Amino acid sequence: MAQMHRPATGTCPGCHEPLESGDRYCGACGYDLSAVPAAAVDSPTVVLGTPVAGEAWPAARAAEGPAAAAVHLPTDLPGTDSGGSPLPGPARHDEPGGAAEAAEYPLQAPDPRAADPSALGDRATHVSTPLKVCVACRAGRVDDDGYCENCGHAQPRERDHMEQELGPVAAVSDRGLRHHRNEDAFAVSTTALPDGSPAVVAIVCDGVSSATRPDEASAAAAARANESLLQALPQGTHPQQAMHEAIVAAAEAVNSLAGPPDPAPDHDPQRHQNAPACTLVGAIAAGGLLVVGWVGDSRAYWVPDDRTTPPARLTEDDSWAAQMVAAGLMSEADAYADERAHAITGWLGADAYELEPHTAAFKPDRSGVVVVCTDGLWNYAEGAEEMAGAVPADAAERPLHSAQVLVGHALDGGGHDNVTVAVVPFAVPRPGAGSAYN
Repeated sequence: MAQMHRPATGTCPGCHEPLESGDRYCGACGYDLSAVPAAAVDSPTVVLGTPVAGEAWPAARAAEGPAAAAVHLPTDLPGTDSGGSPLPGPARHDEPGGAAEAAEYPLQAPDPRAADPSALGDRATHVSTPLKVCVACRAGRVDDDGYCENCGHAQPRERDHMEQELGPVAAVSDRGLRHHRNEDAFAVSTTALPDGSPAVVAIVCDGVSSATRPDEASAAAAARANESLLQALPQGTHPQQAMHEAIVAAAEAVNSLAGPPDPAPDHDPQRHQNAPACTLVGAIAAGGLLVVGWVGDSRAYWVPDDRTTPPARLTEDDSWAAQMVAAGLMSEADAYADERAHAITGWLGADAYELEPHTAAFKPDRSGVVVVCTDGLWNYAEGAEEMAGAVPADAAERPLHSAQVLVGHALDGGGHDNVTVAVVPFAVPRPGAGSAYN
């Protein structure tokens, strides 16, 4: 979601320090110079307008009370919004007779980090393991300050590429090929419900690049939402209620990053304060329910294991294009072709007009996976059929590999944005069979 940073001639586009001929990384800040085409044009997501009106949500499930409404999902996977009514038709490009397929992107040179897994060192398998081998000379050892002892190059920041696998859920985040930092974040976790059955959680956040410190906003939101869910689910809170509370908690975490108003006498009260902001999408697989929640334009897709049955998009964007289509003012094709299409109308941040978390509950009748992702991925696989085509057939058995493949799909398509994806398997046990998570 970060805005395009155009490189200046002879200087680093990240810190503007002078560069030497042949530099692949900036010696001052570690900027990857090989991954920034000078003539690239980006279409970043920006904050615009008023949030889409939200819906009510069910109360937490009491021991003696009924469970929140959820419907059995036939092959076309209909869902319910948080008020129990059918979800509005998502703004998809995969419906018969609908808009044209998403625009194809020319293939770009592969990211050198992706082409050579050794460039990531031990980071390839764990989010918090430091880089050991220099990405520039491929031979020098990296000292504690992050510089190569052989060639002196500063190393890319650890957040440029992150991976995590935790039991049945996995996620991967990458800076992409055009941006100087990764403003996405994720959190994945597992816990247990009061009856001992498993609950799997994935949260994905995308920093709003037109705001200040978007990377901090996404990290704070993902961590706080995950923490909230790990507290609520074991206590018996219904997953849909827990998701709503987690989004509210994430919003409070992002709000806390905003500084106090400028007390200067000449301060213009109408001046936009540009507080840290991000979008959020999350998924919970627990108790036979699949619950999604979101604010903004990050998405969740359902991809069944049986690819002869149709996939579906489970979220509705808080975006200018979605509003234009919903209001009947533009066709889907025209709205998504407009340069304002990705302007978001809902986000987490102190300058959001009003927080309206969206939640929806589903009860799939067959096994599959949920793909939870930022627009850095779905820009290259926008329709549900396109997304399903990019997901490996063995995604339920190899979620980390599948997340890696999906990130590679975005990088192969151009990598214009940060890209983050979590893969959450959802197993429906066969009669007489145990859970796939046992």
